[in-house]
Amino acid sequence: MRNARRFVFTVIALSTIAPLLQAAALSEGFDDVSTLPGDGWLQINNSAPLGDTDWFQGNTGIFPAQAGPEDSYIAANFVNAQDGGDISNWLILPELLLDNATQLSFYTRTEIESIFPDRLEVRLSTAGASTDVGTTASTVGDFSTLLLTVNPTLDPFGYPSEWTQFTVLLSSLPGPTSGRLAFRYFVPDTLEFGNYIGIDTVAVTPVPEPSCLALATCAMAWLLVSRRRRRPVKGSADFHSVISPTARSDRATTRSAPRA
Repeated sequence: MRNARRFVFTVIALSTIAPLLQAAALSEGFDDVSTLPGDGWLQINNSAPLGDTDWFQGNTGIFPAQAGPEDSYIAANFVNAQDGGDISNWLILPELLLDNATQLSFYTRTEIESIFPDRLEVRLSTAGASTDVGTTASTVGDFSTLLLTVNPTLDPFGYPSEWTQFTVLLSSLPGPTSGRLAFRYFVPDTLEFGNYIGIDTVAVTPVPEPSCLALATCAMAWLLVSRRRRRPVKGSADFHSVISPTARSDRATTRSAPRA
C-alpha cells in the first residue's frame, strides 16, 4: 500500500515538473532562410510601391550574425519599397499555442553609424492560423495587437547598431490561445527613412506561472525527502557494502548598397 501511494505521488510530482522542463516552443537561428516556409513561417511584403527585395539571408558585408555562421540571420532593407515608397514587410512566425506565460525573445540591429532611421514592430494575432495582414502598407489585418516597437519615433540613432536582445511577455489573453506572432519592418518614405536591419536568435518560450513554480518546488522537495527515507541504514538487512574495483585517486581528467 505504501509503495502504491509513493508511486502515485511520484507520478503527480513528475507531471507537475515536466511542463517546466520543456524546451522552447520555437527556436530559430536563420542558418538558411529558404527553409522557413517549410517550417510554417510566412513572408508578406505589403510595401508600396513594391521594391526589389524581401526578407533575405544576412549580408556579412554589412555585419555578421549574433550567433552561429556569420550569415545566419535574416535581414530586410530600404529596397523593400521603391524610392519614396512606404515599407510594410511582414515576417510571420508559425502558428503556436500561446498563453499569458509565453515569452518571445529576439536580437536585432542595424549597421553602425546609420543615419537613415529604421523601425520594427512585433505584433500578435489570436486568430489561429490566420496570416491576414491586410493588403496595403498601412493595414495590419488580424495582427491588431502591437506588442513592441523598436525605435517607434524613427530617431536617426534610435535603432541599436549592435546586436541587442528584446523580450516580450504576453498578457491579457483569456487562456491558451492559438495564434501567431509577427515582425513588421515598418518605415515610411524610403527617401528619408529606412536602411538595413537584421533579426537573429528568435525564441518563443513558455514561462511557468509562479504558482506552478511553487508547486514544482514542493514536489521536488517531497521526492528528495522520500528518497532519503528509503536509504538503507548500515547494519540493516537491506544494506550491502560495495567495494569499487577502481578506487584510484589519480583519475584521468547599413544599407545593403550605399546611397549615392
